Amino acid sequence: MNPLVRPGCRPPPRSRHGVHSLRGKLTIANVGLLAVGIVVATAVSLMGMRHYLLDQVDAQLLKTRDSLGGSQLTLRQIDSLSALAFVHDRLGPAADESKPDSVFAAVDRHGRAIEVAGFRPGDTQRAFAAAVDDPASLVRAGEPRDVTVNGAAYRATGTRLADGTYVLFAASTDGLHKGIAQALKLDLAVGTLLLALLACLTMFSVRRRMLPLEAMVETSSAIAEGDLTRRVPSSHHPTQEVEQLRLALNSMLHQVESAYRTREDSAAQLRRFVGDASHELRTPLAAIRGYLQLYEKGMLTDPAERRRAWDRMNAEADRMGRLVDELLILARLDQRPELRFRNVDLSRLVRDAAADLRAQQPGRPVTVDADGTLLVRADESGLRQVLGNLVGNVRTHTPDDVPVRLGLERVDGVLRLCVADKGPGLAEEDAARVFDRFFRAGGGAGSGLGLAIVEGVVRAHGGNVAVRTAPGEGLAVTVTLPVR
Repeated sequence: MNPLVRPGCRPPPRSRHGVHSLRGKLTIANVGLLAVGIVVATAVSLMGMRHYLLDQVDAQLLKTRDSLGGSQLTLRQIDSLSALAFVHDRLGPAADESKPDSVFAAVDRHGRAIEVAGFRPGDTQRAFAAAVDDPASLVRAGEPRDVTVNGAAYRATGTRLADGTYVLFAASTDGLHKGIAQALKLDLAVGTLLLALLACLTMFSVRRRMLPLEAMVETSSAIAEGDLTRRVPSSHHPTQEVEQLRLALNSMLHQVESAYRTREDSAAQLRRFVGDASHELRTPLAAIRGYLQLYEKGMLTDPAERRRAWDRMNAEADRMGRLVDELLILARLDQRPELRFRNVDLSRLVRDAAADLRAQQPGRPVTVDADGTLLVRADESGLRQVLGNLVGNVRTHTPDDVPVRLGLERVDGVLRLCVADKGPGLAEEDAARVFDRFFRAGGGAGSGLGLAIVEGVVRAHGGNVAVRTAPGEGLAVTVTLPVR
């Protein structure tokens, strides 16, 4: 089972392309905005067109009203003259149409249609007179009004003759309304076509722009299923925001993979460490237990044997104590403890370590290149342990007459401490594992933790450790520390 996928948890399913998807919401938003724009534009244009056409009709009506009202004629004079062609045209045979383009009627003070120029009022004139219930009010109005004659819409106005007769005339607006209706249908058809075209273009464009996001979903699903190597690929025409998101996501995935690999390596290292520690502790415990069983069974009757058993148990107990101490040191180093930094004369520590080695092995040639004073901000006890482990490594793994050199120098703002011997050296495969915990080249003596502790302490100081060795050429360990 993949440790990244918890039991009962599945990768998120891919979103379907519906109304609730981002693609659907963007499409609906764009289409909705365009629909609102089309409706507003259509309403404004149709209102403007209606206002313009009504102004044209009203202008003709007002011109006729002004010309007739300014003539100062009476109805009798109109009857006698019979020369007003517009009266004849409007009261001729065509005047009986149910919905003529224009209507002319003369009415008395009571609003009844009366005879004009020898023509009796027809049904249209009577309906027109009935539609205008108050001719005086219509005459007094400055602008024409809307009236309905036989179910048809008209714009009507009127004037008063010199004898008090009211003359009413109206122009049909059915053509205007039909034109507006046709324009509305055309606008709706064009608007619908534009909305459909916009919806298609939006779906196509959003789908193209959403491909990187879909790739991110696929990559996340693959990683959730255990493929930590997957990354979000780059698109051919990325937008700035999506590209920034892709780079950030890939960077995060790289960090996740690195953390996961580090955790796996740490877990494996911890398992090896626990196994090696158990093995190393089992040996002295088994020896102590064996001697105790011999003593319990009374098999150690000779005082010399009891003394030797006692010394062996003490030696194994000391070995086990040193091993536990070294394990505790490594555990504290793994937890990155707070070090007590202060100015330390590293030259003095090197000379002290050399003096200790000469005291323990007087026959070993020891060379020290650490004259003067070289100060470094460091933890003194930690550096003493580094030098003690390096010198102890030489003392344990090389013959007593092998020369040793302890050198210290300051180069390019760093301090380099080198402990080199002329011993048998190490093979290449052993040199690669020299800092591993519990590693002992050729199964030699010691716990195998000395150089591991050296590396841990040096790294805690922000430095590094390097090894130079070859079979028959000795071993040189170089510690580099920054000068703070």
